Amino acid sequence: MTATVPDPQERIVDSEFAQVRVAFDDTGRSTRLRLEDAKTGRVRFLDALELETLIWVADERIDALLDPSADRWNTRGD
Repeated sequence: MTATVPDPQERIVDSEFAQVRVAFDDTGRSTRLRLEDAKTGRVRFLDALELETLIWVADERIDALLDPSADRWNTRGD
């Protein structure tokens, strides 16, 4: 059995509804935030502009993103 060495930059953010692995990715031209759904393994990278946009976007628009039936649990499979 091989022991897995945890990435010192990786952190887990979780609640009763989700568990996400968060780490910095320095492989591109600039540092990005790497987000991984711990349940499915789906990964998304966010750069500085995308992160700043999340800070400034209206709460109503964020609330719409939090509706799991909109994208996560759909029958399209995207």
